[in-house]
Amino acid sequence: MRKSLFRFLSVFLFIFVAYFLAGTDVGAKEAGGHDLSKLFGEYDFNSTETTGVIVELEEKSLVQAKHFGQAQNQEKLSRTRKQVISEVIRKIPEAKVGREFDYLFSGFSLEIPEAEVLALLGVSGINAVYPDVCYAVPELEVEFLDEAEPSMQMSNPHVGAPEAWSMGYTGEGTVVAVIDTGVDYTHPELAHAFGDYKGYDFVDLDEDPMDGGYHGTHVAGTIAAMSFGIAPDAQMLAYRVLGPAGGTASQVIAGIEQAVMDGAGVMNLSLGNAINSPDYATSIALDWAMAEGVVAVTSSGNEGPAFWSVGSPGASRAAITVGSTALPQIDYRLAFYTSPGMDYPSLKVMGTPDYRDVLELDGKTFEFEYVGLGRVEEFASVDVRGKIALIQRGEISFAEKSQNAKDNGAVAAVIFNNTAGEINALGDFPLPTFQLTFEDGYKLYMELMNGNNSITVSAEADFYPEMLSDFSSRGPAFGTWMIKPDLVAPGDWILSTYPGGAYVYAGGTSMASPHVAAAALLVLQAHPEYTPEEVKAALMNNAERLMDPLTGDYYLHNEQGAGSLRIKEALVSETLVLPGSFSFGIFEKNKGKQVEGGKFEIKNLSAVD
Repeated sequence: MRKSLFRFLSVFLFIFVAYFLAGTDVGAKEAGGHDLSKLFGEYDFNSTETTGVIVELEEKSLVQAKHFGQAQNQEKLSRTRKQVISEVIRKIPEAKVGREFDYLFSGFSLEIPEAEVLALLGVSGINAVYPDVCYAVPELEVEFLDEAEPSMQMSNPHVGAPEAWSMGYTGEGTVVAVIDTGVDYTHPELAHAFGDYKGYDFVDLDEDPMDGGYHGTHVAGTIAAMSFGIAPDAQMLAYRVLGPAGGTASQVIAGIEQAVMDGAGVMNLSLGNAINSPDYATSIALDWAMAEGVVAVTSSGNEGPAFWSVGSPGASRAAITVGSTALPQIDYRLAFYTSPGMDYPSLKVMGTPDYRDVLELDGKTFEFEYVGLGRVEEFASVDVRGKIALIQRGEISFAEKSQNAKDNGAVAAVIFNNTAGEINALGDFPLPTFQLTFEDGYKLYMELMNGNNSITVSAEADFYPEMLSDFSSRGPAFGTWMIKPDLVAPGDWILSTYPGGAYVYAGGTSMASPHVAAAALLVLQAHPEYTPEEVKAALMNNAERLMDPLTGDYYLHNEQGAGSLRIKEALVSETLVLPGSFSFGIFEKNKGKQVEGGKFEIKNLSAVD
């Protein structure tokens, strides 16, 4: 029996109808006989300063021609491009040609006096001219760990990665391209993901895409770090398009083209600029990458909370654009009571399997034992069954100390510092694990030495749900009124890899995008037959809509897209609705009744007809 279409109710299809208050004439404008509709960006036509532009040819790229069913070859395209370049140099002798493109995008980059930009529009064969804008390396607040404790805190379990792993989906057999500042491919967490060919450096023009900063390495860890990446078995390629001073749009396009040609199945671009246009050069390149079978994932930008703040390539029509959320937060109120007058103000939760495990300790009294550095041999001589284990920092990791306490029957572990100050570390731990400064830890140790071996625990907490990050850029996209972002993922204060074998917290939509790129790898492993549009639909259809806890209303679609990433649901879904979002564009209020149509498709993926 055919499945009821009421199943469609479980899938969110966002339809956005925009009412434009005042109509405008969008016909082509002319200046000096030139069609300015071919010109993107703002220019000072009186300036003699040099500016960078990207020229798009009327002659279609190899991929564009293929999808339009037209004959095209590299020799013909190269010949046409050389003819156009010759004419440009004849008209503008100062012009300096940079990169040339023919695979996804048809054109070349150029440096010319800004006053000569108009002259390009008079060259036969030119379809459009775009500013070759700079993509700056995002300035993110970062915080280093005192001790290298590989952990994604709650972001992996929150988006459903452990469930995917238990189903056998780890990214094996998939290839991901990280188009960024490069990647430290020697990092212990990432070396396994790289083969002999590691990608390409479009800044220094060589085949060594080593990270010149940290941004790309942090992104890469979220995707495929060996001990905590969402797709730890994926193969990785790195394309360095941003140097210490950033990079240009032409470098980004070069990275996109190379990633497609090198066989990536998914690409991540945690970068952007202020140009909110689906018709900008990098947006176009991503659209054709998707058409060629590569899932393109990009960050929405960090210019929120204003609407219309999404930038390119996040404004791409086809790519998956990702906004950022803050993970659920627990605000603990904790106290240990031993002797009258003793307090331990530095007491904090370092990690726990579930916050409710900490609350279960509230009001209960436990014996505690000192177990030195918490090594296996030290636990062998101390009975901690049903007790709290007091452990000093040092020699072995915090996670090992906590695991040893659990293995020996402790109900909780308290780790105190071995130097002045607090321990700056959080992580995933197998039982409630607390931290103290050296001073407070020593006070607790002396309580034990003075014959008081009991602790009464007070533990309360306030829970704050996942929330949209204030900085996350919002849609819609200019011109088309497309809904952006497409979905959101954790990006606010994410722990991941840092060059040199270190780990660091960082926040931004740059940190959210790789969660979705990694999820796309898992979906492709589970469903290798999926097209990029189907991968996008699977992730969007099964996202969880988020509610603003301050208003009690759902965030708007141009704030959260379809909602927050949920990997397991995307893997097991038996229904797809394509496209994942739907916009009817602009309706001008003063034109009376207007009718627009569109098509969407509901696919039944189950074995039941």
